Amino acid sequence: MAYDLEKEKREAVAAGQQALNSLRAAQGDLNSAKNWGLWDMFGGSFFSTMIKRSKMDAAKRNMDQAKYDLQNFSRELRDVSLSYNLEMETGGFLSFADWFFDSFLVDWMVQDQINKARDQVEQAIWQVESILRQLESL
Repeated sequence: MAYDLEKEKREAVAAGQQALNSLRAAQGDLNSAKNWGLWDMFGGSFFSTMIKRSKMDAAKRNMDQAKYDLQNFSRELRDVSLSYNLEMETGGFLSFADWFFDSFLVDWMVQDQINKARDQVEQAIWQVESILRQLESL
């Protein structure tokens, strides 16, 4: 069976686009969680904590999906002789403490975790976009 570079490029691009979709969904959820987190820190209520947690849970699901999609993208890139280690940590946020020890300090620690996750997602988006541009030039 003959190697079809164009077919492999299309598959890699599709995998990269899927990873970008998951990353952007996570980014949107994290941005919303950040905004609700700020509200929660400065006078929010159980309601704001609940909405923030919901956004964080959605972000975690999207980050888990993005992790899977990035692994798939990495496999597809090997098919076109490109090798990248595209990994993302999807560790948990401080949920138990956020619910049961709702205080400024705990809210600040959760906000820090949200910001770190946002930075990681934004870095992954930049990296995937850069690789997709490189694929176009093959």
